[in-house]
Amino acid sequence: MATPHNQENVTQWKTTIIVSNSLENHDTIKMLRAEQHRIRFTNSVENGAFIFPLSGTAFLLVDPQDPQHQESALVENLNKFVEVHRNCFVLLYAPFNGPKEMETLSLIQNSFFGSNLRILPVRNNANIVKGMLTIAKVTSKPHVDNIRDRLALARSRIIENSPVWEMLRDLL
Repeated sequence: MATPHNQENVTQWKTTIIVSNSLENHDTIKMLRAEQHRIRFTNSVENGAFIFPLSGTAFLLVDPQDPQHQESALVENLNKFVEVHRNCFVLLYAPFNGPKEMETLSLIQNSFFGSNLRILPVRNNANIVKGMLTIAKVTSKPHVDNIRDRLALARSRIIENSPVWEMLRDLL
């Protein structure tokens, strides 16, 4: 007898996250701990940073309403962040799409176009946690290896069943 999808025996993914001391009382920390992730606080990373060492990803929480995120300071902080982390994301906290949020988004896009910095707009703490965990999980071992294997299998099946490849084989 098959079990319903939501009752499957699935092991929960847990990891260690290095977090900036500035986020010690942030609600996202409570949510991450509730999912039993190990949190390590440090003051040696950028304020607002979450780092997932096993996946090699880093996230920087940016709130456009925060006075410390004025244009020049924001670009300077993001430059440092991009230099240190090769796989990095900005969690742009925008609970609504006001002019300040759109200005900040435009500033980041224009300043970091072509860099390895990606922007993930988030509306609430649940979006922050879900976005970080999803990206960190799929980029960590063994999940990334499993995804690569699946893509390679799909690619080989497409090539095997492609009428174009059949036609090319017949021509040779």
